[in-house]
Amino acid sequence: MRNRNEAARSLWFCLILACLGQLQAEPVRVETWTEKWPDETGELQSITVTAEVWTEAFQADLDADGRLHIPARGKPYYLDGPIVMKSGQKLSADAKAEIRLKPGSNTCLVRNEQVATLNAKPVPADQSLDTDLSIGGGIWTTLAVSHSESNGNLRGASSRQNAAFGTHGVILLQNVRDVSVKNVVIRQSRPFGVHLANAHGFTVENITLENHWRDGVHVNGPAGDGLIRGVRGDSHDDKVALNAWEWKNYAPSYGAIERVVIEDVTGAPEGVAAANSIRLLPGVKRFDDGTTLDCPISDITLRRITDIREFKLYDQPNLELGRDEDFSLGVGTLKNLRFEGLTFHRPGKIEVHANTDGIHLQDVRVLHSVGPGWHLLAIGPKSATYRGAPGTDPSRWTEIFSPDLDCTVRNVSITRVREGDSPSDLLLGQVVKVIVQKPNPDYPRTLPQGGAGKGIWIR
Repeated sequence: MRNRNEAARSLWFCLILACLGQLQAEPVRVETWTEKWPDETGELQSITVTAEVWTEAFQADLDADGRLHIPARGKPYYLDGPIVMKSGQKLSADAKAEIRLKPGSNTCLVRNEQVATLNAKPVPADQSLDTDLSIGGGIWTTLAVSHSESNGNLRGASSRQNAAFGTHGVILLQNVRDVSVKNVVIRQSRPFGVHLANAHGFTVENITLENHWRDGVHVNGPAGDGLIRGVRGDSHDDKVALNAWEWKNYAPSYGAIERVVIEDVTGAPEGVAAANSIRLLPGVKRFDDGTTLDCPISDITLRRITDIREFKLYDQPNLELGRDEDFSLGVGTLKNLRFEGLTFHRPGKIEVHANTDGIHLQDVRVLHSVGPGWHLLAIGPKSATYRGAPGTDPSRWTEIFSPDLDCTVRNVSITRVREGDSPSDLLLGQVVKVIVQKPNPDYPRTLPQGGAGKGIWIR
């Protein structure tokens, strides 16, 4: 009996030591800070929060065996920096597990290991990649609780110090191959929901956006062989963006984007404020040393897309840094775009201002009234005026787009674009509009300023 008791005590002591060692290896800190949240009237109020910070604990668990699972519980988990994933690792969370970014952290919540600053030149062919990463489940938020309040989390940087330039995601995957992000909720966040760059062989599936303030899924070139499926909810910016060229303050890298399928994307319900847009942004990048890089977009399929208000396939200089400081060297290049199974319960349009070879529109259902001014596909430059704050001097107004640049579009095919339950296709002249800009002689009394560019449709 004595030997059995001593053995039991020895086993118990070993278990205690093991538990203590685990706690030492996986510290959970308790801290106190202030958060701002809107009250019932929308007025911001400051509240004091005392909570656990799980960053080191989660990282230790992940590093121990390459797996991390975050279970649901009655209160959120806070991080004050990103969970960093290495090749072959998997992160999962229960659907109701909420992971919040502690105020003032200003980073992403999850990223891969080998992020790097790559904005000054084309991405090297031998750039190191993280491979075989899987992220699934959970509710992820950076606490952007209103249009004006982000709780100090404005950017989804890769780290708190010496972040890789241009990184800007809630979930950030840069320099990766064979990665997946599935079944996640992005809630009240200021960075891009899922940010990919120099990504090859990626799947982003079943993404729900809840009062989200930036792009839902944002891909920067070079990138290819991707699937983006099942993006829904309300975003105040693009639901999905493929940006081969990019505004330099958001650009981790530049390059071609090719062979991507975007499917089952749904606009927010009627009455919910949301951008309901999808962007494809090609261009030509000029680096600071004067060298240039063509950034085309090709072989893109968009199918089963519902109630997207605007497909943005147009040139757009960077107004944030100054349109004359950051712009594409001419319009970009698009090739082989397929739009299949689009549904519009309310007006939407595809706006193309890029040199384009191959647009295929097939099986489009227009379930709203088609008026005389409606067109689904617009070819040519846009013009719009940004005035800034009300009362701003017109001499300080600026053009948003590039109305002086021509674009040429060829090889357009349109099949089964129909209004309601009609068995007949809409006439081609109803579906397609070619834009020819003209200077507005009455500007600035009337807007926009207009320009001299035109769309050229080679039929």
